[in-house]
Amino acid sequence: MVVCGAICSLALGCAWWVHSLGPVPRGEALEYSTLVVDRDDRLLRPYATPDGRWRVPATLAHVDPRFVDMLLAYEDRRFRSHPGVDLIATGRAAYQFVTSGRIVSGGSTLTMQVARLLEPRAERTFGAKLRQMVRAIQLERSLSKDEVLALYLSLAPYGGNLEGIRAASLAYFGKEPRRLSMSEVALLVALPQSPELRRPDRSAAAARAARDRVLDRIALAGRVPADEVAFAKLDGVPFGRKPMPALAPHAADQAVALAPGRKVHRLTIDAGLQKSLQELARERARALGPDISVAIVAVDHTTGEVLARVASADYFDERRAGQVDMTQALRSPGSALKPFIYGLAFEDGLVHPETLIEDRPVRYGAYAPENFDMTFQGTVSVRRALQLSLNVPAVALLDKVGASRLSARLAQAGAPLVLPKGEAPGLAMALGGVGVKLSDLTMLYAGIARGGMAVPLIEREHSGESTPLRLIDPAAAWMIGNVLIGAPPPEHAAGGRIAFKTGTSYGYRDAWSLGFDGKRTIGVWVGRPDGAPVTGLIGRVAAAPILFDAFARGPAPTALPAAPQGVVFATNAKLPPPLQRFRPGRLAGDDAQPALRILYPPNGARIELASSDGKLDPVALKIAGGTGVLTVLANGVPVTALAGRRSLMVDADGPGFLRLTVMDARGATDSVMVRLQ
Repeated sequence: MVVCGAICSLALGCAWWVHSLGPVPRGEALEYSTLVVDRDDRLLRPYATPDGRWRVPATLAHVDPRFVDMLLAYEDRRFRSHPGVDLIATGRAAYQFVTSGRIVSGGSTLTMQVARLLEPRAERTFGAKLRQMVRAIQLERSLSKDEVLALYLSLAPYGGNLEGIRAASLAYFGKEPRRLSMSEVALLVALPQSPELRRPDRSAAAARAARDRVLDRIALAGRVPADEVAFAKLDGVPFGRKPMPALAPHAADQAVALAPGRKVHRLTIDAGLQKSLQELARERARALGPDISVAIVAVDHTTGEVLARVASADYFDERRAGQVDMTQALRSPGSALKPFIYGLAFEDGLVHPETLIEDRPVRYGAYAPENFDMTFQGTVSVRRALQLSLNVPAVALLDKVGASRLSARLAQAGAPLVLPKGEAPGLAMALGGVGVKLSDLTMLYAGIARGGMAVPLIEREHSGESTPLRLIDPAAAWMIGNVLIGAPPPEHAAGGRIAFKTGTSYGYRDAWSLGFDGKRTIGVWVGRPDGAPVTGLIGRVAAAPILFDAFARGPAPTALPAAPQGVVFATNAKLPPPLQRFRPGRLAGDDAQPALRILYPPNGARIELASSDGKLDPVALKIAGGTGVLTVLANGVPVTALAGRRSLMVDADGPGFLRLTVMDARGATDSVMVRLQ
């Protein structure tokens, strides 16, 4: 009875002691590194924990299977079968200690090591070991084997502030642990047993010796051929730590700042493309000069998702102001706004790509625009004027479409232009006399590429769908792309693959190049972040080669879409007479003629469509003034020519927007936009 009572008392005491330990910790309270990942969950940038540790969570999916096999073979051969405590290994370790008087082999399982990592204690007593054993059994009852392994992979110490295999692999090898060499696997297996003494960045010899012991034991167990082990021993060990990944650092910083409580931030960025474009920006900036920076934005214009955003040439370069986000800086776009001027002119029916236009000296009050090379081309086609980025034709067209209208249209599409304080939109906008962000300008070019509808750029996943915003008519957008794909490419680059435009701001402060194919739009800015001029900094020379190289580093360019309905294909001779030549001003003798204008419908009107016999009734059009034969266009397509008449009916295709334009024989025009419903 006494013995039974003693046994019961001992059992009750053990039960009370186990209960007093409280719930088993499973790592929920641990602070892990905040991670920013790409669209495919690839790591872009990790952030250290508040106490300065690199503790990157890991699962079996993050790790090379050979590492797991070697870890279990070296540390815990019966891991998959024991309940958390390996009685065979524990008994062997106890027998060796009793017979030799010293520790010959350890009896700790991986689960016991996890228990020690979850409840770290300095003492190495029998009570502490017993506590680990109890906690190991509790962990095995509440977690699966793979979950226990995941905790080990996330918490194992690797020296200094490195915890977990991902942090160690990134710091020592500069890569994720998904694919490791045999020598790398052996080193990562060996380090956690004595992380501070074996740190390769402090004691490469000790690290190498520990790695070789792991390889020898694995070879002795017959897990790896001897020749493969001998070859692995020839590899060196890293002598220092590599910096943690910093892909898209500006985008990562912004994502974390917007949601500081979230531990994993997923961006739309593609890590492979981002890395390639960061390297491109760094290489080109170094070649251009010590103070030059480069910014690049790459967009999938179908969805508006940002695939890469390089906000500076080097995030850690203080001289280049690397931490300043140049994709969000207001800079002068130079000639990069010209496609939108031409787009409005196409939309209004003022010109066609084959319309002839004058590039000759002209003056608008005190303003006399000149071309970049200080020469004039004379009479050229509109297509050629845009491809050569001639200034005089662009200013003439802006004078017709209206600077305020251009500014309002771009703001309506989500990209407001910033003018100097107190300034109103003027003709200088054609040559870059405004401020715009690279991200906004790239979004506008993406709007041209997607048929005239711009969508706000998306950089963070699950940020909601964006509503497309009207930028320009589909036919006008297609004509811009059709013109720009024929622009002369930079030296040593193949033409006819991407539609692109360059720009150079006043005083050589900013060089731009933006372009698109059938799938992607990329914008490039080059300059000094402080706005200082750089002699010879020209868009075509500095930025365009970077643009073409950026496209070359991604998938092969895809073809631009086919022409939408409403595009007129004709040579200059077969265009309607008012479209054959653009006349920017009124000719002598015009003062006696009344101004051409549309009396009805008024601009911005909403018109209810009626039907008769199943057909939609036409829309009435009344015109006043003008000289000679009048040409009427509906959505840019000529519908009729009038001699003497000033009223007619225009057929409607159905509900939607309808732009009516009228031209007289002198080239004067008027245009209205109405909504049919």
